[in-house]
Amino acid sequence: LSLLLIAFGASAATPEETVQAAMGKLAPQVKIDVVQESVIPGFYEAIVGSQFIYVSKDGRYVLDGSAIDVDSRRDITEAARAKTRLASLKAIGPDKRIIFAPKDPKYSVTVFTDIDCPFCRRFHQQIQAYNDAGIAVEYVFLPLDIHPGADKKAEAVWCAIDRKTAFSAAMTGAPTGNATCENPIAESTRVARQIGINGTPTMLASDGSRVAPQIALAPDKLVAELEHLAKNPVAPR
Repeated sequence: LSLLLIAFGASAATPEETVQAAMGKLAPQVKIDVVQESVIPGFYEAIVGSQFIYVSKDGRYVLDGSAIDVDSRRDITEAARAKTRLASLKAIGPDKRIIFAPKDPKYSVTVFTDIDCPFCRRFHQQIQAYNDAGIAVEYVFLPLDIHPGADKKAEAVWCAIDRKTAFSAAMTGAPTGNATCENPIAESTRVARQIGINGTPTMLASDGSRVAPQIALAPDKLVAELEHLAKNPVAPR
């Protein structure tokens, strides 16, 4: 955990003003995305770009790193990140996702995906296995810059009469066509960037925690992980 000392005094500022003033001493052009109270006494927590930081309430100290509660051995920073992800994901409701779900799902995961991402395609090849295991998969589009044209493919899939069928076909490499319409892709991309998601596939559990790729890509391992998180959520609600 690194510690940076900033030489200016406390003031009767709002949390946002305090964080902005502190970061302004280090990086004047930086944009503060989220500021909230921290469980660590005397500190605010903030998201700056995709970076999670702590700022003392007097504006003097900035901490960059993970905070651990040594008594509970709980990663406080990851819990705060998960909580922030959940709050941000509210902007991407079910009407802005492509959902593959069994009749009575036991678990639900959010998956940021890119049609031209090889591992995303590999993941979707097993969609029936995930559903059979009781997992609802809610896809959110995140076309990556390294895949030129992926945004247009995502839009074409979204604008299809049957989105799920179009999505599954696109994930096999089938042509998507060129349909255009109003879509949530720019918004989902913005939210992804805001919460530090820059790659695909990225899976979030229902508590906002990130699921490791090696677990996400194996249905049996994913079920075990989701069972564990249901009993031990990273960010308790």
